[in-house]
Amino acid sequence: MQRTLLKSKLHRVHVTQCELHYIGSCAIDEDLLEAADICEYEEIQIWNVNNGERFATYAIRGERGSGMISVNGSAARRAAVGDILIIATFARFDEQERLEHRPRLVHVDEQNRIIELPAGIPVQAAP
Repeated sequence: MQRTLLKSKLHRVHVTQCELHYIGSCAIDEDLLEAADICEYEEIQIWNVNNGERFATYAIRGERGSGMISVNGSAARRAAVGDILIIATFARFDEQERLEHRPRLVHVDEQNRIIELPAGIPVQAAP
């Protein structure tokens, strides 16, 4: 049996551009792509913290070191500059791979600079 698990997550990145007529879907700073192990043209899930929108698109390379998160094409109607997004990828794992898998998590500051690469997501405590 295979299961679909979180492969990587860019946590609370800030939208820097929205380009309705740009060819390509979501440009992400190459430093962030590498840190999260997201490859060019890979399917990504985007969850907009500001407005609740959730949509799938694909990643393209943004200028390295720029902090760029540019939501492009029709997806540009689902985000605005300054919005906070969570960008995630998923992969399928067999049972043995699942036991060894740890997602790549990337936390950033307000300029989308990497501040932490946590080893996992902590257990959420009950209220």
